[in-house]
Amino acid sequence: MIVTFEEKYLQELYEAGKTTSKKHRFQPEIVRKYQYCIRFLLAASCIEALYPVDALDYKVLQGDKAGVSSIRVNKQYRIEFTVTDSSVEPIVTVCSIL
Repeated sequence: MIVTFEEKYLQELYEAGKTTSKKHRFQPEIVRKYQYCIRFLLAASCIEALYPVDALDYKVLQGDKAGVSSIRVNKQYRIEFTVTDSSVEPIVTVCSIL
């Protein structure tokens, strides 16, 4: 899959392990697991590859977040993203880490 980032701080967290935004600082363990989850998204060939991995707890959200999917970083945090189908491979846009 192709992974893009909606916000600059999300890309900084993945690439550098830290962000310049003081509002979006996370503990080192959370950052490591976030990077692991993004690497897993990059390695997956399709969204269905996320279903059998229990640790990720993939879900399609409903209600006011319809159209948004999520995977778990840990019990407290999750990564929310949207999936767009393209002719080559799916494009995942990471929206937030909550």
